[in-house]
Amino acid sequence: MTRAGFAAIIGAPNAGKSTLTNRLVGAKVSIVTQKVQTTRFPVRGVAMAGEAQIVLVDTPGIFTPRRRLDRAMVRSAWAGAEDADCVVHLVDVQAELAVQDKTATGADKRGVQDVESIIESLKAAGKQVILALNKIDGVKRERLLAVSQRLYETGVYSEVFMISAADGSGVEDLRARLAALMPEGPWLYPEDQTADIPARLLAAEITREKVYLRVHEELPYAATVDTTAFEEKRDGSVRIEQTILVEREGQRAIIIGANGQTLKWIGQKSREELSELFERTVHLFLHVRVRETWAEEREAYTSMGLDFDV
Repeated sequence: MTRAGFAAIIGAPNAGKSTLTNRLVGAKVSIVTQKVQTTRFPVRGVAMAGEAQIVLVDTPGIFTPRRRLDRAMVRSAWAGAEDADCVVHLVDVQAELAVQDKTATGADKRGVQDVESIIESLKAAGKQVILALNKIDGVKRERLLAVSQRLYETGVYSEVFMISAADGSGVEDLRARLAALMPEGPWLYPEDQTADIPARLLAAEITREKVYLRVHEELPYAATVDTTAFEEKRDGSVRIEQTILVEREGQRAIIIGANGQTLKWIGQKSREELSELFERTVHLFLHVRVRETWAEEREAYTSMGLDFDV
């Protein structure tokens, strides 16, 4: 008997949700950068485990929203959790321990606060989920057990897994558990499909990842990428045109770089990865434009599947 269903992965920004999704799927379906809140909309990755198909919903990080885009992202994360057959709450255990040891950075402190907020929301909803303590690398077992017990005693977790999404430790046990929780039924996707995301949107996400990888320190959380043309050519190649939108002229200069070198690097790295993903030659053309209000335009939200009216 085959099984198939949805497993949502929720957590604070930078808990490692996209890394875990990619690890479970065995292929890259979500972009990963050192910048928090990289994931902006739920991405579906398809993982196989024996006769079970697990559709993983990599959700945006749940945090205290300040802007419309923040609110839309947090709402979509909770919506992904509500619609799933099971939910995994991924927690960065190293951030938890850093706060205990009083060595935490500002990001660590915000992450721990977001974890507490998620727990309170789960309590209010009367929902039990799976707790996955991530980034266990190099952490002593007794310290892991202490954090595990403290969080488990909140009453919102049915079970606990200790994993490293980065190197795969403990991930197979989690995959097996998720497979067992999937309802009986036919598979929802072909066995060889790894993601459910339109090619145009995937291409935009790959380029946005390269933007953040290259200029994450100089560029605030104010850039997006729009695929304006996606044309399959007769020779089997693909011509893709994309616009990188920023809010200020200074940000445009950062992305272009001296003599266009930064933009050239972004384009080259994105083109290489897209050619590998699509298994064909990709001709990529990038433009950088200033649009101060892109984060307040309904069309931008619609393209990402987010709710504008939040």
